[in-house]
Amino acid sequence: MGAKKKKIEIHTEIEENGKQKKTSKEIGSGKKDKKKTGDPLKDMEARLESMEQESKDSHDRFLRVSAEFENYKKRAAREINDFRKFANESFVKAMLPVVDNLDRAIESSSDDDHSIRSVVEGVNMTLKEILKIFEQFSVKPFESLGKTFDPALHQAVMQKETDNHPEKTILNELEKGYMMHDRLLRPAMVVVSKKTDSENQENQA
Repeated sequence: MGAKKKKIEIHTEIEENGKQKKTSKEIGSGKKDKKKTGDPLKDMEARLESMEQESKDSHDRFLRVSAEFENYKKRAAREINDFRKFANESFVKAMLPVVDNLDRAIESSSDDDHSIRSVVEGVNMTLKEILKIFEQFSVKPFESLGKTFDPALHQAVMQKETDNHPEKTILNELEKGYMMHDRLLRPAMVVVSKKTDSENQENQA
């Protein structure tokens, strides 16, 4: 009887020790899980900040793309408008020498003979019709005679000494200058005044 009782006590002690070990393991594992989980509020705040930054970056990209697209539309509209305005530029340039020849024919003709006058009238009418066509394409000649020489509008082919006009005054127009809309189509070929030698000597003295 004494031996049997001893066995039971040992068994009970083993069971109790086993429970104690199991309990300590569960408690220990619980502490580990708590450390691993961390603070959920801070995690949410970090995620929220990240999402806000991504949203801001996306909005900035959208604004940049929108601005670039608006600039592209304006640039394309200007290019289309310029193309419409100046599409006939090469044609008009090719016609200018014809107009020049008609101008010269009228200027060099004499009114003494009736047949010559008829030719002059016919040429003059032709010239007027061509200039009307030019006006439809916003092409117009500009006046140069008596104006001050402007290198942006005039091309000087000759200088002439004179005391009757200020220096760099346009004395003669050999070929008219033309504008197409607000663009120079061709500069005027002109003769420009310059000071005489005597006037230069007086000024130097």
